[in-house]
Amino acid sequence: MGRNTRKRRSSMAGKAIAASAALALGGGGLIWANFYASAHESHDSWGNRTKAAAAQVATISCPDVGQQLTDVPGRARTEVDGELANLDRQITDAYQRLATTRDAQARDASFVQNSILQPLKDRRAAIIDRIQLEINRVGGNAPDRLDDLAGCTASPADQPQSTGGQNNGGQNDGGQQQGGQNNGGQNNGQNNGGQAGNGPSANDFVDITKVQPNVPAKPRKMRNASTGTFTTRCGVNANGNHNTDNVIVAPGVKNGAHHLHDYVGNQSNDAFANNDTFAAAETTCQNQQDKSSYYWPVLRVQDGTQDFDQNNDGGGKEGNVGKILLAKQAQITFVGNPTSKVVAMPAFLRIITGDAKAFTNGPGNANAHWSCTGFENKVQLTDKYPICPQGSSVVRTFAFQSCWDGKNIDSANHRTHVAFADRNGRCQNGFKAIPQLTMRLVYDVPAPVISNGQVKNAYAVDGFPEQLHKAITDHDDFINVMSGNLNNKIANCINRGQKCQ
Repeated sequence: MGRNTRKRRSSMAGKAIAASAALALGGGGLIWANFYASAHESHDSWGNRTKAAAAQVATISCPDVGQQLTDVPGRARTEVDGELANLDRQITDAYQRLATTRDAQARDASFVQNSILQPLKDRRAAIIDRIQLEINRVGGNAPDRLDDLAGCTASPADQPQSTGGQNNGGQNDGGQQQGGQNNGGQNNGQNNGGQAGNGPSANDFVDITKVQPNVPAKPRKMRNASTGTFTTRCGVNANGNHNTDNVIVAPGVKNGAHHLHDYVGNQSNDAFANNDTFAAAETTCQNQQDKSSYYWPVLRVQDGTQDFDQNNDGGGKEGNVGKILLAKQAQITFVGNPTSKVVAMPAFLRIITGDAKAFTNGPGNANAHWSCTGFENKVQLTDKYPICPQGSSVVRTFAFQSCWDGKNIDSANHRTHVAFADRNGRCQNGFKAIPQLTMRLVYDVPAPVISNGQVKNAYAVDGFPEQLHKAITDHDDFINVMSGNLNNKIANCINRGQKCQ
């Protein structure tokens, strides 16, 4: 949150394994994800892969402690969030040491364990102890066996390790089967490719014209369905509003995301923003009542060029290199539910969809959707980047959780207050249907070229360095900063079956 032994493939057709992210054709000519199912039901290929014993270590997999913390008292959250950010920083530091000690690893088979993993485990154990103390100090009850999450593993690039913490998002796992096996493509002893040496690699790409259709039909609409849509226009971040913070997960921590975000809507989102900051901010949205923050990791093309953050934390210092691509379209639409009316979203609701650590965490909370224009209603990829034919553009699509617990605008692990509907579109466990945020980002991307197991002009999303820029780590973030009138207008519009903006 292993895989098959690496094998050389002679053609892209041999690598074309379709990852199944269910998307369906929505109104207004847009392509939207299957809003009514969990992001993932299962991912059999993860559990069935075996380790390649001879492969060189390429990344570090650590249990995601934050996803286990489903009940942190409010008085402890600031301290706990800060300690979780320290855990992320430790993993980044350990990965960087892993990447810069290849010679020592080749000379000493025990180097990784003794010089990287064991010190990392000791440092993580100290932070986990502090997290437990903070929770218990204010009357909370830290989870049992949290100490068991201190140890990490080192793995070849094609072997993400399931380390616990999956499926803690409150989602109902009624979604689709997930394929998308990685089929090798690196030689033992080589790094994982990419302009910075940490991906992506040739086997992270697939020719979309060679992938079989995998998009199922949408759920059947019931009599009480809410069929309207509300579109907000907030631009594509043409003004270059970027930072490497993540105020939801790591408030008060600079570079808490360890990768760069595009921001549209609210213009005051950084590590130190709060609800008052958001409410007083300017917005890029045409509707000035929408000061919501919509943000996602930037997409880069690794063509040898450098961007402004080449020497910055979260940028080139952490393996996020290449030219930042500006989306040519960023379509933001709220849609309804096939079985029920929706209730208005609460002010300052926070939702994260997808998992920035899905390569090492496993796919439990992953929610990545990749396709090309002209293929969106036929093929959606989860853990591959598409190579689009000439004249076709790359598309990233996000469908956020659409069920809310009716009480909380956030939760300790930033997931359990919202959930996906089941495969029929129903919210479970007393959750209420809310307008579902859907986003569609379209990019003109130079087509990568695969030759002799190598990729030229690769493109990839920014991410934590140990995630190796895998497609499955794509994610999106939302903070609802709309007026009460606008929140009600959106719900009423959707419930009445209207198309509004």
